[in-house]
Amino acid sequence: MGDSYDNALAEAVNGLYKTELIRRRGPWRKVEQVELATLEYVWWWNNSRLHGELGYRTPAEIEAAYYADQESPQPATARQGPDRNETQGDSPPRWCRLPTRCPRPD
Repeated sequence: MGDSYDNALAEAVNGLYKTELIRRRGPWRKVEQVELATLEYVWWWNNSRLHGELGYRTPAEIEAAYYADQESPQPATARQGPDRNETQGDSPPRWCRLPTRCPRPD
């Protein structure tokens, strides 16, 4: 069984956690202080941080937009015209909702 250091993303997140929270706001006198600060940091990470790969929007904004789009009352229709993978200009295709999963323009 491996640990989180086997995963590069987890290693990067652990490094950010240590740099941004543990070292910057220490020294810590009690374990409870670290636990409470960690809860606050995780909330901030999941809800308030601006993410460059998400167009400098928060993960919560992206998630809310995604689910709002899923609940759209408009029925899905067959589309005619250019292939769905084609883009116009520098913007991602209209079908792409999450920028991190979209093809990048050339």
